[in-house]
Amino acid sequence: MTEEKKAAAPAKKEMVTDVFVRGAYQGWGIATHSMIPNVLMAFVIIKALNITGILALVGKVCGPVMAIFGLPGEAIMVLLGAWMSMGGGVGVAVALFEGGKLVGADLGILAPAIFLMGSQVQYLGRCLGVIGIEGKMIPITMAIPIIVALISLWVMKLIVLAA
Repeated sequence: MTEEKKAAAPAKKEMVTDVFVRGAYQGWGIATHSMIPNVLMAFVIIKALNITGILALVGKVCGPVMAIFGLPGEAIMVLLGAWMSMGGGVGVAVALFEGGKLVGADLGILAPAIFLMGSQVQYLGRCLGVIGIEGKMIPITMAIPIIVALISLWVMKLIVLAA
């Protein structure tokens, strides 16, 4: 068949089941290659920090700052994890929750911040370099999501306190 005939022929309509299976397959790939390794890494790091006592030290040092948002000091690890990887931030939050360092209200306060500033380190080179942002604008571009995430912590604290 010539190229002209191929272009003129009607496109074969895909079945819904084929689209679903292809989407599920792609989703499985994302989960197994991106999300699970980040979450698993976060669990391991939090466990190591807890065993060595560094987590308690971080909690003590960062406690006064995190108290502004109604959170324990260890919650700073969730924000740091999220800054590197959203999946990592979620993994850190779950690990701290499982270890009794965070409660459900803390997770509610932290959740929007995880997604507002999530994966900035990963995306720095991928996005900012590709779209051609001037070097002097990169710190501002990186600071805006962090500032918005901090504001979300404060707003969520008010919402949780009101509930």
